[in-house]
Amino acid sequence: MNRHTSSQFDQELEEIRTKILRMGGQVEQMIKGALVGFATVNRDQLNGVLALEKEVNDAEMEIDEICNKVIAKRQPTASDLRFLVACLKMIRDLERAGDEAEKMARMALHFYEGSPLPFPRIDFTAMSTHVTSMLHQSLDAFAREDESTLTNVIKEDKVVDEHFRNHIRLLISYVLEDARTISRSIDMLFFAKAMERIGDHSKNMAEHVVYMVRGRDIRHTEPEALDISKD
Repeated sequence: MNRHTSSQFDQELEEIRTKILRMGGQVEQMIKGALVGFATVNRDQLNGVLALEKEVNDAEMEIDEICNKVIAKRQPTASDLRFLVACLKMIRDLERAGDEAEKMARMALHFYEGSPLPFPRIDFTAMSTHVTSMLHQSLDAFAREDESTLTNVIKEDKVVDEHFRNHIRLLISYVLEDARTISRSIDMLFFAKAMERIGDHSKNMAEHVVYMVRGRDIRHTEPEALDISKD
């Protein structure tokens, strides 16, 4: 999408977009790796997540530097400036989502390397499906400059929150039935909380896309008050 007459500027903006989408792909890979590694007791996969975390951190720093240089050099206005501001916010949320995926991987390693305590059985499949869907939709919306997926992301965020509350209730029941499950239940709680936080970051990213496309800051706005069909 051409925003102005400078083809060099267009190339710089598209380079930033490409780097952010590559970074997003790495974060998606981290999340999937943590989930699969947890489910299959695959330590190699979990250690791979830890290795990717440094790459994500490096990507954030690189993109941040590029964005600031472009702002200083080009002094963009209007949609170009909104794009760059949104990019700076996107990489922050992506980096934090990567941090949460790293926590999940470390927690999974701790599950299986610790002492043989009673293990609460929690099925994270449904919750993880919604979380990965939210992140993918937000990245896709950013790539296409299409804010229409925000409604779906908000709906899935509510579902993720409900799954998290259900997992808490189930873990409490395990603890009440057998006090030996306390340690593992706390670990499970942190694992679920990390997933819930990734959902929050994905929702933030969808909101950044709305700002990028429409120039509307919809943070802290109640879902019922949103109408992205209007400017």
